[in-house]
Amino acid sequence: MMTGGSYTTIDAQKVSGSVPSVPDPGHATVKFAESNLQTFPPSATQGKISGGSNPPRDADDTFSGNGNGSSTDEPQSGGWLHKFTVGAYKPFFDVDTSDVVDRLKESLFPFRGTFTEKTADKPDLYGPFWICTTLIFVAASIGTFVTYVAHKWKKQEWNYDINLVTWSAGVFYGYVTLVPLALYVVLKYFSAPSGLVQLFCLYGYSLFVFIPALCLSVVPVEIFRWVIAGVAGFMSATFVALNLKAHINSAGERSILIIASIFLLQLGLSVVLKLYLFTVTV
Repeated sequence: MMTGGSYTTIDAQKVSGSVPSVPDPGHATVKFAESNLQTFPPSATQGKISGGSNPPRDADDTFSGNGNGSSTDEPQSGGWLHKFTVGAYKPFFDVDTSDVVDRLKESLFPFRGTFTEKTADKPDLYGPFWICTTLIFVAASIGTFVTYVAHKWKKQEWNYDINLVTWSAGVFYGYVTLVPLALYVVLKYFSAPSGLVQLFCLYGYSLFVFIPALCLSVVPVEIFRWVIAGVAGFMSATFVALNLKAHINSAGERSILIIASIFLLQLGLSVVLKLYLFTVTV
C-alpha cells in the first residue's frame, strides 16, 4: 500500500480474492420488526389488517364484515334507492313468536288502547302479513265447506268457486294496504303525521278477530252469523279507533270526524265480509 499526499492506493494483489470477514464478538443478527410482517389474509380479523399498520392503498374492503367499505354499485344506506332493497324491510320482520302472540292477545282486548304505545319502538309487518294470508285461506276453506254442506243437505249439485280465493285476497290485502296508506296521507295533511309502518301494523292486527269469527260462521243460523260479524266488526273498529284517538287528537277540531270515519270504515268491512263470506246461498 502506497501513500502519497492525501491519497491512498491499495495493491492489486491484496484486492484479489475474497474479503476477509471481520469477527464480531457480539454476533449481532438482523431482525425485522414484527409489526411489519403480516400474514395475508389475517386470521383474527375480518378483511382488515391488524397490528396497527395501515392497509395497502389498493386494498378493497367492500366485502368486509363491518361494511366500512363503499362501492359505487351499491346505494348508500340513507339514499332513496335503499327503500327498494330487501334489507330496508328486514327489521320489520325481525320479531319473536312471543312478540307476535302478545300483540295478537292485545288485539282481542280493544278497550285497552295500548297497542300503539307498546309497538311504537318496534312495529312489525310479519304479523299483519300472516294474518291476512290466514284470513284468505280460512275464508276460502270455510266458505267452501259451508256451501258444500248446504248443497249436499238439499241434495243439489255443488261446484267449487275459485273466485272465493281471489276475492278474499283482494279484500284483505287491499284493505290492509290502501286504508293505512290513505290514513297516512290524511293525518299528514292535518299536521298529525303517524308512522306508515305503524299504521300497517295496527290495521293488520285489527283483522285477527275475523279469523275466529269466520270459523264460527259454519253454524247454519243466519241471525247467529249476523251477531258474529257485528261483534267482530265492533271489536276491530274499537281497537283501531282507540289506539289512534290519542294521536289524532292533535289534529284539532277535525279529530272527531277522522276517528268516526275510521270506526265506520272498519264496521263497513265487517258488513262486506258478512254479505260475501258469512252468507251461504244455495
